[in-house]
Amino acid sequence: MTNTIKTTEATTFPRDIDVPFLKLLGVKLEKMADGEGVVSLAIEEKHLNTWGTVHGGALLTLADAAMAIAARAGDPDDRSVVTIELKNMFMLTPTGTIRVVGSIVQRSVTMAFCEAKVYDENDKVCCLATGTFKYFKKMASRDANGSRIVKEDQLSIEK
Repeated sequence: MTNTIKTTEATTFPRDIDVPFLKLLGVKLEKMADGEGVVSLAIEEKHLNTWGTVHGGALLTLADAAMAIAARAGDPDDRSVVTIELKNMFMLTPTGTIRVVGSIVQRSVTMAFCEAKVYDENDKVCCLATGTFKYFKKMASRDANGSRIVKEDQLSIEK
C-alpha cells in the first residue's frame, strides 16, 4: 500500500508520520502522494535567528521533512525512512508563509534520492536541497500513550 494523502488545505501529520519536532515548529502537511511531499510553515518570531531572518536550520528541517515524505509516498511497500545525507544551498531569505516541495529523483530497493525546493510567499525559490534516504523494514508501532515500540527485528534497515 502506498501513502496517498492528498489535501486541499493544510493538515496536521497523520499518526504514522507524526513528528513532535515538526509539530513544535508548526509545520503543516499539504501533500503526500505520488512520490511528492509538500509542507508549509507560517514564519513566526520563534523561527528567526539573531538577524531577524528565518533560521537556516528551520529551512533545512522543512526540506528534510518534505523529502522524507516524498520518499515514503513513493514507496510501494509503505516503509519508513531515515536521512542518510542532506545538502542545501540557501539563496534568498523567505518571509511570510513558506512552502516546500520534495520529490523523488531516483529510488532503488533500499534508498531514495530526493530533492526539495523551498518557496517564499511570492513563489520564489529560496533554498534548494538534496537528500539520500534509507528505507526501513517497517514503521515502529505506538503504545496507548503514543510512544514508539521498537522491537529487535525493527532495528534492521535492510528490506
